[in-house]
Amino acid sequence: MKHLVITVGCEYGSGGPEIGKYLADALDIAYYDRDLVDKVVEQIGVERNLIEKADMENNIMYSFDTKFGPRYANLTNRVIYNQFEVIQKLAAKSSCVIIGRCSDHILKDRTDCLNVFVYAPEEIRVQNVMEKQNVSQKEAEEIVKYHDTQMHARYKYMTGTYRGDRHNRHMLIDSSVLGWEKTAKYILQLVELRFGD
Repeated sequence: MKHLVITVGCEYGSGGPEIGKYLADALDIAYYDRDLVDKVVEQIGVERNLIEKADMENNIMYSFDTKFGPRYANLTNRVIYNQFEVIQKLAAKSSCVIIGRCSDHILKDRTDCLNVFVYAPEEIRVQNVMEKQNVSQKEAEEIVKYHDTQMHARYKYMTGTYRGDRHNRHMLIDSSVLGWEKTAKYILQLVELRFGD
């Protein structure tokens, strides 16, 4: 198999990270999800919880000391810049699967990239969140709504476009039709057709 990068954008609760992990394991390539935050923490040297907040919200400020006293800067923009840098380096280094983080947009000029977007009906996503996080239906609905709002706003802020826009992706797929494992197997067929020898 040639060098390839699969980006997996997803609606919260649709199984995107799980499908991406299955793809990475099946192809025996690197998998990056939350550990991208760790790499940004290493580069910036700011507390993880603050990086995670800046990763989800716009205009998160942080302070740093200078010889003239404390100064303030927009941590969100710094996190975005560092994520762009980290994702580009990881994609160049080896074949991999990258979950979210606007990686489809960041790597849009690469010809060895396959951009997938996973979605599912809201009631299915709510059910998945209920089972995975052991919460009530009302709590799950609030979690899904919160993440949808945050992730859509974040993607728009970083890219100027919309997360599920078909023009940004090579494949959009409803994971509720086949289930997570079979959805991954279906995506693997496209990977084989596009990148196989």
